[in-house]
Amino acid sequence: MERALVVVDDTETHRQLLAEAGAFARNGAAELVVLAWTTPEAAEESVDALEWVEKMEGTTFKETDEVSMTRQFAREFSDDVLGDVDVDVDVEGIVTEEGGLDDEILSAADRLACDHIFLVGRKRSPTGKAIFGDVAQRVLLNFDGPVTLVMQ
Repeated sequence: MERALVVVDDTETHRQLLAEAGAFARNGAAELVVLAWTTPEAAEESVDALEWVEKMEGTTFKETDEVSMTRQFAREFSDDVLGDVDVDVDVEGIVTEEGGLDDEILSAADRLACDHIFLVGRKRSPTGKAIFGDVAQRVLLNFDGPVTLVMQ
């Protein structure tokens, strides 16, 4: 069975991407691995906020580390977008700077034996790609399998 890696964050374009991946995988045609990512700074802010809630409400959350929280976001995002779709979904979370995101995506696809990657790309000029790099372009060039790209 084919496995597809779907890279998401919390934008509307990523909702559309996940819905398209769900249609691709529907009814057992493929398994999805939803990979949520965030930067170290954003992850730290989320952990701080959660710890503040724990302190104020006197509660304790099961896991409050950055990767677990990112994985939890992937689970909730997947459930929200794919709730009515018959598809097997696993979730993963990573914390990385955007500059290393392409390597993390490729590493996760390899580690999780994924045959297909679904990814959101940004429209950039050729000069912008040359100066700042482009995650989607590097994944397209370095992944040995199909890549479905939705432009943001």
